[in-house]
Amino acid sequence: MKPRVLITGVGAVCGAGRDPAAMLDAIVAGRSAIGPIRGWDTTGWPVTHAAEIADFNARALVDDRKLHKLIRRTDMLGIYAGDRAAGNAGYAAHRDALAADAANAFADRTGIWVGSGGGAFENQYDYFPLMSEAKGDLGAFGRNLADTVNPMWLLRTLPNNVLCHVGIRNRLKGANACITNHSVGGTLAVIEAAEALANGEADRALAIGHETPIEPQNVLYYYQCGLLARDALRPFDLARCGSLFGEGAGALALETQASARARNAPVLGEVLGGGYVGEASGLLAIRDDGDGVARAIEAALADARLAPADVGMIVAHGNGTPQSDASEAAGLLRAFGAACPPVTAFKWALGHLIAAAGIVETTIALAALRARTVPGIATLERIDPACGPLPLSRTAQTPRSDVALVLCRGFAGTDAALLVRATSA
Repeated sequence: MKPRVLITGVGAVCGAGRDPAAMLDAIVAGRSAIGPIRGWDTTGWPVTHAAEIADFNARALVDDRKLHKLIRRTDMLGIYAGDRAAGNAGYAAHRDALAADAANAFADRTGIWVGSGGGAFENQYDYFPLMSEAKGDLGAFGRNLADTVNPMWLLRTLPNNVLCHVGIRNRLKGANACITNHSVGGTLAVIEAAEALANGEADRALAIGHETPIEPQNVLYYYQCGLLARDALRPFDLARCGSLFGEGAGALALETQASARARNAPVLGEVLGGGYVGEASGLLAIRDDGDGVARAIEAALADARLAPADVGMIVAHGNGTPQSDASEAAGLLRAFGAACPPVTAFKWALGHLIAAAGIVETTIALAALRARTVPGIATLERIDPACGPLPLSRTAQTPRSDVALVLCRGFAGTDAALLVRATSA
């Protein structure tokens, strides 16, 4: 038997709130964070909506003003979520009460895994004014580069900024990894961190996913690929026509059972198992039969040593694109058949958070299990017959156990499944 991996802290932020409880409240109330984009003038744009964080205040997220010069918006969200999870788990309070040698050992045995999408076009925007001024003259571009582009540009664009700064701020000196794998990045951070703990690489670990994809080129290119809707995200609905971006970050503080017991840590839940597969069909191709989804679920169930009947609720990827939702439904029906547990989806309220999607939705799933509810999908008017007889609902349902399955899908046919259990409220 694998050692148990417990969840001792959570942190999350997105357009729907700054913690999982607030996000769940919004979802239960039928409130969506999706609205007109305020980040730039979208007049004449084919897509004008996304789920931005309203009244974004960098200082309220990360109190170190000097650090703001070295990090991007996405990093601020990741640092915020990671700090919240570490704080809720009581890492610093416990470590600071230890003798010096024991405190050092605690830090050495605490790791961090971070997932990000790694595809931010805005990293290059600093160069645009000089490119326009140079008018194709590379000599002029090179001569003026140092006077135009911030010398901290490289440090600001590092994909492992969240890993580094959360580790420094919370003194996490153990095993670590930075995963850049599109939409499944955050979920993979949880799976890899849990495996590291189960294999003795660390006693505690933060798993974080973060992403801020709402920027002009991202919106334009996703639209041109036929992936974005105009004003609303409608998972599994007959009228669905695409996804919409959101921004956010989520984090789980994971811990071996022995470590949690030794320091009397709060236990919010447990990571039971995970599965991750590829369909190997193409960068944007998705198998209509849901093979990747089904195999990821089967792998997660095998890893957790659970039967399909043990799953109490499913948080579907539900990104609102016609083919993805239909193929995901096919995969769910293959894995669960007629005995499928209640299915919901959260992106209609949060937007698609890309690398942060799976981990943020996991924090909400834990809160939903503790509240004994499977929130309804407020934008669901008529279930598409192509999505089969899934137990979807516009109104709340009741989970049949304390176990949630969270699904996540990314480009290149990547499919991830995560099984978590929540403790009683």
